[in-house]
Amino acid sequence: MTMRIQRALAVLAGAAGLALPALAHAQNFPTQPVRLVVPFPPGGTTDILARQLAAELQKNWGQPVVVENRAGASGTIFSEQLAAMQPDGYTLMLTATHHVINPGLYKNLRYNTRTDFTPIAQVAAVPNVLVVNHAFPARTVQELIAYARQHPGKVDFGSAGTGGANHLSGELFKSMTGIQMTHIPYKGAAPALNDLLGGQIPVMFDSVPGVIQHIKSGRLRALGVTSLKRSPALPDVPTLDEAGVKGFEATAWFGLYGPGRMSPELANRLSADVRKALSSPTVRKEFAAQGAEPGTMTQPEFAAFVDAELSKWSKVIADANIKID
Repeated sequence: MTMRIQRALAVLAGAAGLALPALAHAQNFPTQPVRLVVPFPPGGTTDILARQLAAELQKNWGQPVVVENRAGASGTIFSEQLAAMQPDGYTLMLTATHHVINPGLYKNLRYNTRTDFTPIAQVAAVPNVLVVNHAFPARTVQELIAYARQHPGKVDFGSAGTGGANHLSGELFKSMTGIQMTHIPYKGAAPALNDLLGGQIPVMFDSVPGVIQHIKSGRLRALGVTSLKRSPALPDVPTLDEAGVKGFEATAWFGLYGPGRMSPELANRLSADVRKALSSPTVRKEFAAQGAEPGTMTQPEFAAFVDAELSKWSKVIADANIKID
């Protein structure tokens, strides 16, 4: 019995010894500049949010936080590079919903999204809104559903391109309501919006910031927002859940990740520091200008959220038989 106790104590001591360097690293982090990589071109929403977050983290950490843009293949090129890096916290990636959509779209990714990254924090969420052209007869979500059932396959909905978050919002809507609508992909949000305004397509899911001016002018009619709570920017527009599509949620969201195998101590430290930065009045004001709501999840909550989103969008893509070569 004495020998067993001694062996058990030795194992515990060894485990504690292994944990001490990770804990010390987390407590002292950062001691050098941090790279915050955006896997998209400069100027987009992800890039803007990253630079606003970086400025606040730099102030709090007392170390430079350098934003780099490493665009390519819907974020997958740099994601592959990050997956192979050391999980020391000095290279992080801020990316959009594409990160959890890509595994369902691309069958030959050279990384495993579930295991090769450490989800750290949800940085922001931006609700989409279901809008119709002002001439379209439906004035509510239920009227749109009824119209689509009366005209199966004759209602078109546009998007910025196949496999994007707005396209998949439409596919999720079709799946949850049992209606048929025809997807019309465009090469970007701007041409899709132009055709929606011009009446060439009647329906579209788009970000609140992208269409709010047209809603206020009356050129577009907002039927419902895709978040589970109403958008402060459109307080009179119900959620799709409120409008009868129970449980519908398809927000555009932005997350911070590190390489896989990051120590829990460091992941939790980074998560807490990001949430502190996101709670500052300056960041909240800047995010609000983008129609974005800062994230509040803890690291374990965000990791569970990412896992659920991977499953949800993979199913939507499979059910809709969406394929990208």
